[in-house]
Amino acid sequence: MAETVAITDLQGGVRLITLNRPEKKNALTGAMYDAMRAALAEADASEAVGAVVFAGQPGMFSAGNDLADFMGHAENGFSASPALAFIRQLARTRTPMVAAVDGIAVGIGATLCLHCDLVYASPAARLRMPFVELGLVPEAASSYLLPLRVGRLRATELLLLSRPLDADEAQALGLVNAVLPADMLMEQAVAQGARLAALPRGALAASRALIRGDQARVEAVVEAEAEAFDRQLRSSESQERLAAFLSRSKPASSA
Repeated sequence: MAETVAITDLQGGVRLITLNRPEKKNALTGAMYDAMRAALAEADASEAVGAVVFAGQPGMFSAGNDLADFMGHAENGFSASPALAFIRQLARTRTPMVAAVDGIAVGIGATLCLHCDLVYASPAARLRMPFVELGLVPEAASSYLLPLRVGRLRATELLLLSRPLDADEAQALGLVNAVLPADMLMEQAVAQGARLAALPRGALAASRALIRGDQARVEAVVEAEAEAFDRQLRSSESQERLAAFLSRSKPASSA
């Protein structure tokens, strides 16, 4: 059986993390979170890896959480879930990260991009963050990072009303560097990752830290969101929304 997350170290110091579960629109399982978390931690510890590129299958980035799998892992609370372990690693990763977004990027598929240093999208990219719809709250420090990027009013619309963004609007809002034809997307993402990896490591790390700002604040928001997420996950309104999604009794999007 094919790996649901393929880790490939390319020439030029680029580590490619490819989501490989097309039959489920790259919905993320606990095992996939664990694989991505380990790949990021190993990148930080490796002198050979100078950049990480996230990608999905052609036409799809990620539908977000596999909610059935997620609920199984969250029985003991969100704080013990592989999803939160990955988010914590994502927030503190020192290696530059690039995202190549083709198709849907829902929930963590969208918020992951807020931590990437460069984001490229195909015209088919669609970003959506439907946490509140499911009785939950934003995660991955998106309640902090998104308002910084697009302003509070825009962020409120995107996070509370779950309004989807197409590729062109995402670029206009500063969430995407460039929109490229699908057949050029990976080439550009990997090439830019290699350019980052070729830069002097000390200067790159120091400059990246200055650009990204208050790292302690980002990690503190991750923890504050996790506490609120855990409370909501146990609430009746969230349980009803998630049960409706899982039973397909009411249309919804994954978180």
